[in-house]
Amino acid sequence: MTLNMLFFTITIKKRKMTAEEYLHQQNIKKLRDEIIDKTLFYRNF
Repeated sequence: MTLNMLFFTITIKKRKMTAEEYLHQQNIKKLRDEIIDKTLFYRNF
């Protein structure tokens, strides 16, 4: 009887964001929230 096994180890490290990336993410979140608010406002009519 032959037993063949293959093992993989995957390591995921959280990357630290730079100030520029942080500001970019904040702008994206702000724009997304504005679009959602507008959509909900017009949907009620």
